[in-house]
Amino acid sequence: MIEFKNEGFAWLFLLIPLLVAAFALYSYVRRKRLARYGDVGLMKPLMPMASRYRGWFKTILTCIAIFFFVLALMQPRIGEVLAEVQSKGVEVVIALDISNSMLATDFSPSRLERSKMAISRLVEGMKNDRIGLVVFAGDAYMQLPITNDYMSAKIFLNAINPTIVSRQGTDIEKAIALAMKSYSSQSEKSRALIIITDGENQEGNPVETAEIARKDGITIHTIGIGSEQGSPIRLANGDMMKDKNGQIIVSRLDQTTLQQVAAAGGGTCTIANPSDLGLNAVLKNIKEMEKKDLLSTHFKSYFELFYIPLTLALIFLVLDALVLDRKNKILRNLDIFKRRV
Repeated sequence: MIEFKNEGFAWLFLLIPLLVAAFALYSYVRRKRLARYGDVGLMKPLMPMASRYRGWFKTILTCIAIFFFVLALMQPRIGEVLAEVQSKGVEVVIALDISNSMLATDFSPSRLERSKMAISRLVEGMKNDRIGLVVFAGDAYMQLPITNDYMSAKIFLNAINPTIVSRQGTDIEKAIALAMKSYSSQSEKSRALIIITDGENQEGNPVETAEIARKDGITIHTIGIGSEQGSPIRLANGDMMKDKNGQIIVSRLDQTTLQQVAAAGGGTCTIANPSDLGLNAVLKNIKEMEKKDLLSTHFKSYFELFYIPLTLALIFLVLDALVLDRKNKILRNLDIFKRRV
């Protein structure tokens, strides 16, 4: 079905009858002026190059060109019908730690960048499931609500960095609490939460909140990224993060809290290594969960057609330019409008 993006330009079609009326008035005034000097029929031999019909022919060509130009401005396009499609899947929320400790370089190029790359690959492997994205440090923020638009998920993922949060720290409890509000009523017990963090500088009581989430049908998986020996934190300007005494801060993985949260949430705790973050194993567990009927909205995908009327408009303008107001010297004896008396 063809529709128009800018229907407001339709009023420009009024230029066509205005142009026709203007040329008709011009022709009428011109004939009246010629009539002042004598009979128009007798004066015709004195004007062998004049043409009575070429002006109207050029006007018609111009009107057609305007018609197609206006169509081009209205941007015709063909799009899919907006529809809701039912499919079976799981709603997955990924809670990603973006505190400064995630800038540590024991995972190349950093814990955070490595996590983002792994999440991107995870999204590419999803089909009927929905995904949401929560980021957290000292506070938690909804970066992307539950959606089946995987392209948007990757775009939002690329924009993540520690500067988008105002408070540092690692409050997993707030991340779980915010994720609990993200799921739709359709998913019921087909809900999964993946928490990716180094677990350091823990705040709140994430284990108790994980137990509540489990009762709400949410299975919580944790992925610990970092090493026990730790790594310095390299800031965006290249400097190493230091404490108030000027000592370089070394960030270490806190496995204990992550294991407790996963146990309370009925999921698994995976400790990442430089060759495998562990998301594939978690995704395998998620795929084994009970699938629920999920309504997903398919947005319109447009194929633009404006170039077709634009091309036609240019063709008619060229034809208009090639047609002269007066007869061609070579073809002046050829009267295509010749009438029998």
